[in-house]
Amino acid sequence: MTQKHSFREDLLALLVASGLVSLGVFLFKQIGLLTGGTAGLTLLATQLTEFSFGELFFLFNLPFYWLAYSQMGKRFTLNTFISVSVVSFAVDNLHWVLDIQLVNPFYAAMMGGALIGLGMLIMFRHASSLGGFGILALYLQAKRGIAAGKVQMGVDVAVLVASFFIVDIQLLLLSILGALICNLVVTFNHKPGRYQVA
Repeated sequence: MTQKHSFREDLLALLVASGLVSLGVFLFKQIGLLTGGTAGLTLLATQLTEFSFGELFFLFNLPFYWLAYSQMGKRFTLNTFISVSVVSFAVDNLHWVLDIQLVNPFYAAMMGGALIGLGMLIMFRHASSLGGFGILALYLQAKRGIAAGKVQMGVDVAVLVASFFIVDIQLLLLSILGALICNLVVTFNHKPGRYQVA
């Protein structure tokens, strides 16, 4: 039986996890890549509107907090709110501390996907998520025994397919690669029963 992490342990882990996710999304943004889930939907929406990633990501997650609170509990909801808020702020402000002049698209897809996956993995192990579809994925794993990585991968594919008419085919293929790497990290490392989510 696993013991719950303290709030201090959660907070430190969530800050690190949010930093990893933010850097991964930042790499994706640099070359116009997309990803799946709520973050992918947000990246897609930034290409169609004048709102920033942080603004849209924070807003898109608001409807999911009721599911989080009613099905996953207060701790999970609070931790997810912290994660989403930090990622929203960090992605919009990383340009103040990080200036990338050149990044290979293939590298950005591989490492961006890995960073996002690692960040999500840490969040999951500290009763948190990136909100949105991540909440749904963890709910289905906890209540129905369906692997969170598989659910996330299905959602990711749906979001990327919806991007077909908006994104250049080469960027779309690289985006699929990034989403695949992200979900493989989660699927191989987040097994039901190893950690409790609440």
